[in-house]
Order: sequence, then C-alpha cells, then structure tokens
Amino acid sequence: MNRRVVHVNVLVFSLFLGVLVAFNGCAYLVVGGVGALGGYSVSSDTVQGTIERDNKEVWEAASTVVNIMGKLNKESEESGRLEAIINGARVTIGVTQFTPKLVKLTVKARKSFFPSMSTAQSVYMKIIGYLGK
Repeated sequence: MNRRVVHVNVLVFSLFLGVLVAFNGCAYLVVGGVGALGGYSVSSDTVQGTIERDNKEVWEAASTVVNIMGKLNKESEESGRLEAIINGARVTIGVTQFTPKLVKLTVKARKSFFPSMSTAQSVYMKIIGYLGK
C-alpha cells in the first residue's frame, strides 16, 4: 500500500469514530488492533468480546490470569463472575456462555470512582493471550 492510501484510510476511520461519538456519545474502541482479537470497549471502563472456546477453558484462563496479576476477592463459577484487585483497580470479569463453544468475556475495571480502561484492556488481552488465541 502506498502512503496516500494509508493516510486516506486513517482519515476515513477517524471521521467514522468522530461520527460515532457525535451521535452515540460513546465510541467503540477496538482492543488489540483493528479486530485482531475481537475485543472492543463498550463503555469507559469495560472491554468485552466473544471467544470460540469452551466456557470452562475461559473461566480457568481468567482465574489464572487474575491470580497472577492481582488479588482474587470473589469468584463464582456458577454465575460466571470474578472480582479482584489489579493495579489498584477493582476488576470484575464476567464469563457468559452463549453456545457450547462460544463465550462472551467481559472485563470491567475502576480505580476509586474512575474508569481504568488500561487495566481492563490489559486483563482482557492477558486472558486472550493465555488462551493462545
């Protein structure tokens, strides 16, 4: 690709995001590159995506990553929810099974009363990385 085409693509994408913000009040932030890992921001403190894996695999990956990165406070596999403290932020991870091989992973992080998008993105990416996707 030549530079001019890349610049035009970046400009079009930037304008698209601007329109999303103007009309929705919230732009979707793609995590890990443009669609590379299927994660996107759904609010100022939450990243989510769908994963083609077994529910138990995703749960075990999330639990392992949380125990490595921070302190696990609560976990309930039945409700698909983990709560932890990571980098000083309260992190809530949700694992929801859609089909036997399709799972929604949601990571929410707040530090004090403020969103911590960088922590949410980091935890999400580490879980995906742990799964080897």
